[in-house]
Amino acid sequence: MDTRDSRRTGERTTCCVVGGGPAGMVLALLLARAGVEVTVLEKHGDFLRDFRGDTVHPTTLALLDELGLAERFARLPQRRVTTIQLPIGADRTLVTVGNIAALRRRYNYIAMVPQWDLLDLLADEAGREPVFTLRMNTEATSFLKERGRVTGVSYRTSDGRTGELRATLTVACDGRGSLARSLPELELRTFRCPMDAWWFRLPRRDGDPHGLVGGVGERFLSAMIDRGDYWQCAALIPKGSDPRLRAEGLDRFRDSYGAAVTWLADRMHTLSSWDEVKLLDVRLERLRHWHRPGLLCIGDAAHAMSPVFGIGINLAVQDAVAAARHLVGPLSGETSGLPAAVRRIQRRRWLTTASTQRLQRLAHTNVIEPVLQGRPPFGDPKRAKRMAELVTTSRRLNRVPAYFLAYGALRERPPEASVRRADSG
Repeated sequence: MDTRDSRRTGERTTCCVVGGGPAGMVLALLLARAGVEVTVLEKHGDFLRDFRGDTVHPTTLALLDELGLAERFARLPQRRVTTIQLPIGADRTLVTVGNIAALRRRYNYIAMVPQWDLLDLLADEAGREPVFTLRMNTEATSFLKERGRVTGVSYRTSDGRTGELRATLTVACDGRGSLARSLPELELRTFRCPMDAWWFRLPRRDGDPHGLVGGVGERFLSAMIDRGDYWQCAALIPKGSDPRLRAEGLDRFRDSYGAAVTWLADRMHTLSSWDEVKLLDVRLERLRHWHRPGLLCIGDAAHAMSPVFGIGINLAVQDAVAAARHLVGPLSGETSGLPAAVRRIQRRRWLTTASTQRLQRLAHTNVIEPVLQGRPPFGDPKRAKRMAELVTTSRRLNRVPAYFLAYGALRERPPEASVRRADSG
């Protein structure tokens, strides 16, 4: 899907966005709405990906509302998640530890929408702007550099054609496998992760729980996301254990999962092949420097998040909103202020990113790693139960995990030039 003829080579744009995920498409839409020429390079031919994060958090829902897209988004097929439930006690009774619906906000739910539908909506809306170009099947292969400055990218299309796209600013939004990760001066820091994740689907039936549901068993942790007619399931496994566990056989996995999440045991037989179980190599990483002259990294390109708390997409979108607000001015006129603007973006987003990753590391150390090794979380099962009971019985504390999951630590505002008050289609 190209909104312009992309067969030319040696072209120029004001902002080159590498990667058409949530961060890239939100940034491109906001810049294009403000009149900044922007070109998005997406290496795939469409946005269809299985087991991508499909969570649209209240901050993103509010953003879509500000952009005049709320009505169009509401027409997309979706499921609303309002509760977080965890099994507590020896009998593993499901208890609500976070109630997003209790938050006094207009958007007090998480919308589960296929990510390709959201990206198609953003691309379609951005395509209404004459300064926006989307090039599918176009992969950035290297950075162009002049006198120590990134001046754009070389690219290759799926049919083998190559070219160069020069840009005033290149923004890496291409995930944790980002081309920018190859630049040693950005200094990638990697934190230890005790787990990987298996993603798969199971049928959902009437009488099942609702919302986001956790599962805990012997050396076992799981999360189930209510998708309406099915559960999107994640089973955490010890880091690097995927080949060994698969070799033990699918029957053993089905039995252990059904024993831990007993209300799903009667449908484990529907998981018929290992091909239906997708491996997520969990990483927790952060660039020390998100920028160099002519280049900015945001989203997973700057900070790969653990799936703990399920807020990686929300952080990436908020990165994009903050970036747009700081970039519209320098990219619309005098570019001498661009280096300072890029530095401000990292400073603005650094504390939120680092503190969120710190919380994820604490969860890795105190909950996930002990359980996967057969030890009680927090070193004491009674302590873990007391903490859970405190959260569930206190109305104020019950809102803390709900608010953090829904809104994160810091909400960003889009540039005024990008805001549309009423739906345009």
